[in-house]
Amino acid sequence: MTSQRTLNRLFTLHSWAGIVTGLLMFIVCFSGAVVVFKNEIDLWANPSLAQLPRSEHPASLDAVMVQLQTRYPGATVETIALPDAVNPSYFAFIRERGAPASTRTKVALRSDTGTVVGPVDSQLGQYLRMLHVFLFFGPRWIVGFLGAAMLVLIATGIVIHRKILAELFTQRWGRSFRVVMSDLHKSAGIWGLGFHILIAATGAWMGLAPLFEQGYKYLTTPATLTATKPARKAEASEPVPMQSLDALYATAQQAVPGLEARYVSLRRWGSSTAEVGFTGNLRDHLASTARVDTNAATGVAKKVHDPRTAGFWSLVNSLMEPLHFGDFGGLALKWLYFFLGMTPALLSISGTLIWLDARQQRRREAEAALGAAGSVAAAG
Repeated sequence: MTSQRTLNRLFTLHSWAGIVTGLLMFIVCFSGAVVVFKNEIDLWANPSLAQLPRSEHPASLDAVMVQLQTRYPGATVETIALPDAVNPSYFAFIRERGAPASTRTKVALRSDTGTVVGPVDSQLGQYLRMLHVFLFFGPRWIVGFLGAAMLVLIATGIVIHRKILAELFTQRWGRSFRVVMSDLHKSAGIWGLGFHILIAATGAWMGLAPLFEQGYKYLTTPATLTATKPARKAEASEPVPMQSLDALYATAQQAVPGLEARYVSLRRWGSSTAEVGFTGNLRDHLASTARVDTNAATGVAKKVHDPRTAGFWSLVNSLMEPLHFGDFGGLALKWLYFFLGMTPALLSISGTLIWLDARQQRRREAEAALGAAGSVAAAG
């Protein structure tokens, strides 16, 4: 049995953890529930893209590259996003000649012909994702910390509300504001408990694991290896013939069987050190973030990451994103994630309101006690 003193301490920890992180927790949870529909939101914000034809046999990557180079001569193509179950189009992120290094233009292309449609007007879905993952400009470990704080709130809440089964259907609508909010708070927490643990654990992992990994590498890497790397040799001014993007994709799929690329990233295109990376999911497998980097000049695969063969922790890491965002089960699963994802935001609001109401109640009681003491003193 947990002592009353321990319960009081856990309640204090639960309350203050919720108050300190409440606003950020609401922003992250609300945006996370909405961003499940990131691709659908982008199509809604760009109606012309939703009307483009969907092709069962999309145009080749080489055709897309030719169209981009023809429409934007001299521009640097950095990323090509392939059509998927939601988006009927190709997308490309390019940096036009003379544009600042940080400026990117998102361009849409027809999937059937590869023809450039034009720049994308709105990236609302991407902005929401940036809000959820990075709070726009912050490092990802901040959101990872909020995931860890959510796990603390869940653990303390479970201990505090030990009579979980008895409270599943408890909702006293006719009572005071604090009682009604407290019942809603407990009900939302209990009914969504499993989902909350999943979201908090995966969010904490994705935000904090890279931080611990970098720290571990820093501590275990010999000092001689962390010294400043020699400067890269100057590349030849003459352009180097590049391999076919489609041939490079075929090489990547041979290296990682079942790879379904979602993004194609191009680095130093046209030079002898040019690289093309293919990142995507694995066919008939939940794991994500499989990747193959190839030498675009020679066509040789340089770096291969297959989570199925890279070890246990690599496989676990590749499962985090699909489990967190629910983008592996179609529209029905997205709606389930959306409604369950709103409950942590409700918990943030209700918990804050309960704390504020309790604080006001204590203030009123203190003022009443002070007034009673003053009356007694005056009567004496």
